[in-house]
Amino acid sequence: MPWWKPMNRSSSPAHPNRRASGRSGPLLERLLMTSARHGRVTHVEHVPARQAGQAQWPDWVPDAVRERLEGQGVTGLWPHQFAAAEHVSRGQNVIISTGTASGKSLAYLVPAVTGILSGATVLYLTPTKALAADQLRALSALSLDQVRPATFDGDTPMEERAWIRRHANYVLTNPDMLHRSMLPRHAAWTSFWRRLSLVIVDECHGYRGVFGSHVAQILRRLRRVAAKYGARPVFFLASATASEPGTTGMRLTGLEMAEVTLDASPRGATTIALWEPPLTDLRGEGGAPVRRTATAEAADLLADLVLDGVRTLAFVRSRRAAETVALSARSHLHDTELALGVHARPSRAGMSTPVLPELRLADKVAAYRAGYLAEDRRLLEKALRSGELLGVATTNALELGVDVSGLDAVLIAGWPGTRASLWQQAGRAGRDGQDALAVLIARDDPLDTYLVHHPEALFGHPVEATVLDPDNPYVLAPHLCAAASEIPLSEEDYLIFGPAALGVLDELVARGLLRRRTTGWFWTSRDRAVDLADIRGSGGSPVQIVESGTGRLLGTVDEASAHGTVHTGAVHIHRGDTYVVDEFDLEAGVALVSAAQPDYSTFARDITDIRVIESLRSRVLGPGELHFGSVEVTRQVVSYLKRRTQTGEVLGDDPLDLPPRTLRTRAVWWTLPNSALAEIDPRTDLGGAAHAAEHAAIGLLPLFATCDRWDIGGVSTELHPDTGLLTVFVYDGHDGGAGFAERGYAHAADWLTATRDAIASCECDRGCPSCIQSPKCGNGNEPLDKAGALRLLGILLAPYIESSEAPGGSDNWPDSDLSPSDSITRVT
Repeated sequence: MPWWKPMNRSSSPAHPNRRASGRSGPLLERLLMTSARHGRVTHVEHVPARQAGQAQWPDWVPDAVRERLEGQGVTGLWPHQFAAAEHVSRGQNVIISTGTASGKSLAYLVPAVTGILSGATVLYLTPTKALAADQLRALSALSLDQVRPATFDGDTPMEERAWIRRHANYVLTNPDMLHRSMLPRHAAWTSFWRRLSLVIVDECHGYRGVFGSHVAQILRRLRRVAAKYGARPVFFLASATASEPGTTGMRLTGLEMAEVTLDASPRGATTIALWEPPLTDLRGEGGAPVRRTATAEAADLLADLVLDGVRTLAFVRSRRAAETVALSARSHLHDTELALGVHARPSRAGMSTPVLPELRLADKVAAYRAGYLAEDRRLLEKALRSGELLGVATTNALELGVDVSGLDAVLIAGWPGTRASLWQQAGRAGRDGQDALAVLIARDDPLDTYLVHHPEALFGHPVEATVLDPDNPYVLAPHLCAAASEIPLSEEDYLIFGPAALGVLDELVARGLLRRRTTGWFWTSRDRAVDLADIRGSGGSPVQIVESGTGRLLGTVDEASAHGTVHTGAVHIHRGDTYVVDEFDLEAGVALVSAAQPDYSTFARDITDIRVIESLRSRVLGPGELHFGSVEVTRQVVSYLKRRTQTGEVLGDDPLDLPPRTLRTRAVWWTLPNSALAEIDPRTDLGGAAHAAEHAAIGLLPLFATCDRWDIGGVSTELHPDTGLLTVFVYDGHDGGAGFAERGYAHAADWLTATRDAIASCECDRGCPSCIQSPKCGNGNEPLDKAGALRLLGILLAPYIESSEAPGGSDNWPDSDLSPSDSITRVT
């Protein structure tokens, strides 16, 4: 919750009369009134309300700041806010890692504004423009003449930018703008850099994988530029509850971090339901059953909740899905109103009252996503806060700290990628202290299926650590070039960029990108060095997406993923509009697209070969061996699958003619010797068993490595030439690696046990998209042997299975979000 909300009025939650006590329970009962839904809830988790800690002000807070906040109902800082602010006042870098709506922003706003009143400047970094706009509104509400905040992003008019550089003392921007504008043009910001005292990195748990590695290097460049002007700013990082926050903060900034993790904010009770859509009569590849889509299920539930006057957010995984869910919910509500014969709005007591046509329920549902104009997004946010909108289908654009308090329920259509995101999204409801309902609806996917049947993997422990690798040479190299163009590099800069920088600098000199002189390394090209890094990709020049009829540049996609995302025939969504790729010109680096409205989505399929370059680490795993090391992957996109958007039905598999690509990356792999395979039924298809285990392992790794299944790939074979054994590989899909495979190596026993359990718990007979089938498989999901995969994994994991079944056996599941001290009632 943004800091200006009057959450700190007392040490107790909001008065229970504001909402009916226990409202979340009746909401779930309402959704289950339809008898066909009774079997869809696999687990219910009840998280009780929590009392707030004692609020107080640090003695260094100026009277003007304290009085303004007290006028808004804030009587002091809760203990976790107080502790984080105290670290800043002592000049110590800090990361605060507490739950959604815990008031993290107040913890940095108080020292930030205090510093500005003493003549300092503040830089605020956010992953979304909406969050920056929210914070700007909060700062403006203080009405302090000395505080001159301004957003500096791609939407900022050119005529305002000069004023911001000269006069703004609280600049709100994003990593992209910092990378491409502020750091390369640092001389234009001299006054701002010279007085910079605090850098705030909000929602920092979102900086993970390759993108997080790029942001880590941008922050190191920021430290160099600030030092040039004599500034040594304190870094304040804010994150949703995460494990190892201090380590995450240090990897992002390169600086030691104090941790603040004890959450002392009040919280209403929350009911969390895990929901699995039913199997349908449709059949996919190999005759496998297909589940009803999570988006179709979410649209039905959203309509039911809005019909009951329940203010609800439905989170989905794509912009297209946001529009689809909103349209479907509106259609359901319109049909219901027609059936009633009058436009009606049910009251809280369940009584329907006729209303004017302009207030009909169908108009109270909308979509919200990135790509809308800023003024349209602000209007939607205002309508949601006021209650004018009752239901909104949204991408993760509303996941972060935008103030949409007063919500009753949240629907989450598909696993959002991390436990941190799950709790961020679930925490959108109940933000005024009232009870709340959250429903996680499983997609037809191995990880989603596993989670709704294994709630212990979600509840009762801290969330996962953030995975990033700032030393990845493919990320480090372009940022060293950018840094050299900003300020020539010296040998002492390895203290900022790390010891890996020296070796990468030698390679950059050999490639002619940098020139070595006695005083250091220099960028000598007339081109912009920052253009070498696409921070949303993995480096290199991005592929341009151009509208065929007009020649208009719509956007770009990083070159590494272009074969799989903008191939000829691909469905591409840009700013909410749908296009189909007419032609993908490899040499020109251009994808030509035309506007279209297909009723299907596309998934690229590839075939892959892998060569082991070096095993960096290995250990025994059951009767087999586990390895982590460097590999060379040769991958060729060979076709693309068309799948109907609403039902998931497979419509076709169209061939593609694209050249192979070579990727040097990191992988985790496991082998089984022939002696261990001797006990397997000779009728088992060993290749199909390994193939099925590989698909399921790729689907489950995101639970342990904070990635998406599209960030990783795999290869399996009954006999690999480099190992001479049955081998299953899972590799990072980015040059140089992104830390995902390494995480899999570190948690292999838990990861592969979860993989086995996911296959075993799926109710299909021979394999389906919920367990062993993959939309990316270039072999058409053939051969696959579900029973054989269970046997292979059972052999590999036999020592761990026996240990867990023994009396007193330990639970090796990874951590998730709730504190062990929270009292939880579980209903399965």
